[in-house]
Amino acid sequence: MSLTVNLYYTGQNGSAQAFVKEMEESGIADRIRKEAGNLKYDYFQSLADQETILLIDSWANQEALDAHHASSMMQDLARLREKYDLHMRVERYTDAKENESDDQFIRK
Repeated sequence: MSLTVNLYYTGQNGSAQAFVKEMEESGIADRIRKEAGNLKYDYFQSLADQETILLIDSWANQEALDAHHASSMMQDLARLREKYDLHMRVERYTDAKENESDDQFIRK
């Protein structure tokens, strides 16, 4: 069963955007994307709040996420979160079996 973690990074004066820029330019984000079990690691800009960035982070299973949390990259992430003084809100989801009744609402 896969799981998805939505992380909302909020800062001030563009710090969340600067964090994402450094994550991408330093290669940390790409290294995470290449980790075993990573399914998605993408950042999105909030239209309602320019100081908030959403990270959608999906993993094949809890074991893959645990391995990521135990990796040395977590120290790099923590350092950048501190550098940009970001605060976080987290939501966690597991995938559900598809429900055919939902198909009528989904345009493919």
